[in-house]
Amino acid sequence: MKAIVKIIRNAVLLALAAMAIFVGVRIYDTERGPALQLWHTHVPEELDRDALDRADWATYLAAEDRVFADVESNVSNALPAEARTASDRYFADSPLHPARFARDWNRSFILEPAGEPKGAAVFLHGLTDSPYSMRTLARLYQDRGFVAIVIRLPGHGTVPAGLTEVEWEDWLAASRLAIREARRRVGPDKPLHLIGYSNGGALAVKCALDALDDDRQVGPLPRADQIILISPMIGITAFARFAGLAALPAFLPAFAKAAWLSIVPEINPFKYNSFPVNGARQAHRLTRVLQQQIAARAQRGSRGTLDGLPPILTFQSVEDFTVDTRALVSSLYSQLPANGSELVLFDLNRAAALSPLLRRDADLRVSLLLPPSPRRYRTVVLTNAGADTLQMSERVVEAGETAEASRPLDMTYPADIFSLSHVALPFPPSDPLYGFAPDDAEDFGIRLGTVASRGEIGVLLVSLDTLMRINSNPFFAYLSDRVAGTIPP
Repeated sequence: MKAIVKIIRNAVLLALAAMAIFVGVRIYDTERGPALQLWHTHVPEELDRDALDRADWATYLAAEDRVFADVESNVSNALPAEARTASDRYFADSPLHPARFARDWNRSFILEPAGEPKGAAVFLHGLTDSPYSMRTLARLYQDRGFVAIVIRLPGHGTVPAGLTEVEWEDWLAASRLAIREARRRVGPDKPLHLIGYSNGGALAVKCALDALDDDRQVGPLPRADQIILISPMIGITAFARFAGLAALPAFLPAFAKAAWLSIVPEINPFKYNSFPVNGARQAHRLTRVLQQQIAARAQRGSRGTLDGLPPILTFQSVEDFTVDTRALVSSLYSQLPANGSELVLFDLNRAAALSPLLRRDADLRVSLLLPPSPRRYRTVVLTNAGADTLQMSERVVEAGETAEASRPLDMTYPADIFSLSHVALPFPPSDPLYGFAPDDAEDFGIRLGTVASRGEIGVLLVSLDTLMRINSNPFFAYLSDRVAGTIPP
């Protein structure tokens, strides 16, 4: 008995020692980093999930106006002299300050079609992002007669500190609000599409699943007729599960910086660069609940199947540093019924100049990602027509089939791009902020897609990793055409 007690005591002491070392290293690492600024410490007050479930669109916009006025008053107008720089989006005289633009795309917006709407589309943006990321696809729906509703999810579009207290349930409640508004505008019989990017993809699927159950406290949630997912966050890296531990020292005010995974200059007018621990924690909580809900429904028998889900069309880069692409297949697509769903994968550039530097498993990425055919969903892989050509081809396996068909596409993989990225897919090359061939009609103070990351280390405000990551999609025209194909005429 004494031996068992000794073993337990030693294990507890070892665990405490390991925790103390972890906390000490975390404090050392954060304290040698940059100082927190007002946009890291001031948290504007947003509507919580209960208020969101009681609110309508007009109520939400009024609350949003108060949030932006709060940020202007307590951040932009209160900056110390050393923070009033051209590279700071919160400085009122900076070319990056969103309030200077003809339209602040951080805010929620609705695009109305020319005539009576043929249907409605709800757009849900990603984590740290803003409604700006959805505006090109929203315009596509508008042009085809749909009313496009793009909501700013709580904690986004204002200051990074907004993500320090928000919870994923607040994002979900805001998503429900937007869906209710969509159905209110077009009535019960016209088609409703949900379009989710990254974290917004998880929210879109969650809303669709909740609509099947229809057992919430606040009215029936309308069912969607089509779901479009772009780089969806169905699963994320295992690190996010333990991200909360990284914030442990922040319980002491002297070590508040430990509540942040990154503290970097805010040079992007429509996306946060700094990232709090709570953001990663809430994303992990959302994906965990979503995966559990999918698995539970798939195992519950006749009412528990996913048969009621609408068709899902997903666009995903084979290489994605932000989300777990395997979870997209194993946790979602493997559970789908034969309902016309489709998965489109953007492969690596097999003929890139940097191809000799690709990791050894690069040739196996697609085969490791997809289960053997036949599959209940259609799969499309956009890849090089050959190992020595930039010409693109479309490799298709139809649902329920095993044979692969291939056809050439009138597209080439840019020679200087070795892969797409998580953040690139919803932006065309002409995007004025992220495009590598930006449209000059709009100017948002910086053109992140054209920055050439050649020079000496330590000169730029942001890391070279950030600048090397491709920000726009050279195959956006293909993506746009495929999305358009799901919109009724």
